[in-house]
Amino acid sequence: MGLVRQSDWGVETWWEKQTETIAIRRQLRREFKTSGATVTDASHKTQNPKPQPLVRPLVSTVVLNGGTQQPTQSLPELERKPANHRLKHKAARPVNFGIVLFPAFQLLDAAGPLDALNILSRSHGINLYIIAATLDSVSTKLATTGQSGSNFGQSIQPTHTFETAPPIDVLIIPGGQGTRYPGVTNVIEYIQKIFPSLQYLIAICTGSGLAARAGVLDGRRATTNKLSWDSTVALRDEVDWVHRARWVQDEHVWTSSGISAGIDVTFAWIAHVYGHETAQAIANRMEYSMVTDSDNDPFAALYSKDK
Repeated sequence: MGLVRQSDWGVETWWEKQTETIAIRRQLRREFKTSGATVTDASHKTQNPKPQPLVRPLVSTVVLNGGTQQPTQSLPELERKPANHRLKHKAARPVNFGIVLFPAFQLLDAAGPLDALNILSRSHGINLYIIAATLDSVSTKLATTGQSGSNFGQSIQPTHTFETAPPIDVLIIPGGQGTRYPGVTNVIEYIQKIFPSLQYLIAICTGSGLAARAGVLDGRRATTNKLSWDSTVALRDEVDWVHRARWVQDEHVWTSSGISAGIDVTFAWIAHVYGHETAQAIANRMEYSMVTDSDNDPFAALYSKDK
């Protein structure tokens, strides 16, 4: 239904009236142009004036420090930009998660964060890639069992190798006794290679030592396992190591204290990216008391050596 206006002769369609008026004016212009007459009305007092645009862009000027006037951007130009142009600098929520595994990794370093992310995946579309040197199962067993003679451990099947892994948005690095083994060189090289393209890096326990050896913590604040503090911080002097911290965030890099702290840093990260309510809902479902204070680190005092 067209726009309607009231006139002396009753109700009529506004658009029909406008169309008729425009057609009459065009016909008059053609006749005047043929006869060489002068067109004069309230807005044009020149002969054969050029038609004016129906909408003129609004342009203002700004006086700079040097006194030079520069036009600002016109309003129509601003309106033609896509609605989300102001948000283009904000990174989208991550989709692809990767975790690196190596022999003798600490199980809870991996399983704790992954279980929180398992529940997150029920409400947000995310993917997981388990990455290792080969596609063979990776065990938590230590290279040597010492005097106990135990045969105890768990294995996880990788989905990709360091060479075949797809692009990753979030990389999780667990710790464990295996971080001290010579065979982790390929893990360190992978961290170096992928770090520039990551949205986030989360290093847990002595996994911070692997990130440090890769050089990606240089100039950043970070923490690690308190029982293994001395041996880990000795790996890289360029890192600003924070002793009393359950976890530390430095821009897009997150590091945690020992083992169970990996769950806390994961919840802190989820709250940062998806909101506190989402993190709390997952913690409640896991019946886990979420630590929200990164300075709440009782193990810093327990293993303190005048740090």
